Amino acid sequence: MSQYDVIIIGAGTSGLTARREVIKKTDNYLVIHDGPFGTTCARVGCMPSKVLIQVANDFHQTKKLIAMNLIKADFIEIDRVAVMKHVRSLRDRFVRGVLSSMPDWEDKLIKGRAQFIDKNTVTVKGEKYQAKNFIVATGSRPNIPEPWLKYKKFFIDTDSFFEQEVLPEKLLVVGLGVIGLELGQALSRIGVKVVGVSRSRSVGGLVNPDLQEYAFSKIQNEFPVYPSGVNFVGDTNGDKVSAEIDGEIHQFDKVLMSVGRRPNIDNIGFDTIGVPLDEKGQPKFDVNTMALTEASHIYLPGDINADRPILHEAADEGRIAGFNSVNENECFKRREFLGITFSDPNIASVGESYADLQNRKTDYVVGKVTFEGQGRAIVKFKEQGLLYVYADKKTGLILGAEMQAPDGEHLAHLLSWAMSLKMTVFEALKMPFYHPVVEEGLRTALRDAANQIDKNQSELFRCADSPIR
Repeated sequence: MSQYDVIIIGAGTSGLTARREVIKKTDNYLVIHDGPFGTTCARVGCMPSKVLIQVANDFHQTKKLIAMNLIKADFIEIDRVAVMKHVRSLRDRFVRGVLSSMPDWEDKLIKGRAQFIDKNTVTVKGEKYQAKNFIVATGSRPNIPEPWLKYKKFFIDTDSFFEQEVLPEKLLVVGLGVIGLELGQALSRIGVKVVGVSRSRSVGGLVNPDLQEYAFSKIQNEFPVYPSGVNFVGDTNGDKVSAEIDGEIHQFDKVLMSVGRRPNIDNIGFDTIGVPLDEKGQPKFDVNTMALTEASHIYLPGDINADRPILHEAADEGRIAGFNSVNENECFKRREFLGITFSDPNIASVGESYADLQNRKTDYVVGKVTFEGQGRAIVKFKEQGLLYVYADKKTGLILGAEMQAPDGEHLAHLLSWAMSLKMTVFEALKMPFYHPVVEEGLRTALRDAANQIDKNQSELFRCADSPIR
């Protein structure tokens, strides 16, 4: 029986980053992978979706310029078949980039599904493999509620969406989290008749009730959205699916299912080796070491642990798991939370959310700004958005932020960096802000927070503490 120092199960983002840590200490490892190669992000997630979004937003901006008579054109039309071909072309390029390193270690790779038969042994296609440590990084898959499966021929999930050569004329988007909102808005902008449904007025992951309501009202300007859910009631001779929404029956060519992803925790064999699962079907693990509570030689990085299913988090978790699998288990401090929805305007969350602060009853202030009427937002034809910055009421320490804002992806990064450096709103205000830029809106929100804490603080460095040399 083959024996290894480390066996990595899954060659996605977290598995591949774990491998890079493992090879620093040992060449006695094995990677086992079942399914397509190329990572969820490159194949069906972050990257192809951004290609579609970019094309849709550029087309939308061109239509604005025509409507303002700044471009002379009576009519423009987008070729949706060509758009999807372009998306797949760049998707394939991104996947090739991921696969480019594989020839260097293919002798360490086995294709197939691994299952534990004891705490130090897995089987793959009838063969047994033993290891001192295991990294289980099998990712996740789209979730479809069981009662709806009889209509699945009408469903497009996020794993199959980018294979669509011809887009439907009328599409129902179920779920308006990150993926549902991004794809729903992009498809609407290239001419698909989109209807969105969710179970609440929260879109794109926003938690603050004021921001939820604001963003929900604004997305209605793009396509109709219903927060009352959906009930599938039949089909018309197999041609269209009928859905009851808000008391009315609607018919759709297809349904984009974006109601979340399910961790691939089943069929691994955790039940066989006695790893208990909680009420959500997940094993307990340490978020700072990635080790299972019940089996500290087994690590669970990436989407499979359902903690922070975002690519940069999966990569960090892979590094932690990889390091600990070839060293003594160490605790690693996690980065500040950073989540971005690439709707237009962007939606983003940084650090602690409104719900986090409410739950721990923190005494905090909220610095606010609207981008309606903000100079650079007007120039960019993106005069929409709200930004809320949360700060400790006593110290001014920046605790978190939520926003729907033009260039919100960049504002969120600035805030996350400031938080990582433990900056207060007063220290952040000492940083330079150019004019005219969207970041001036961030300065307004920081000033609003600062004025609720200490109006006498200066935004300028005095000569004695000036960083200028």
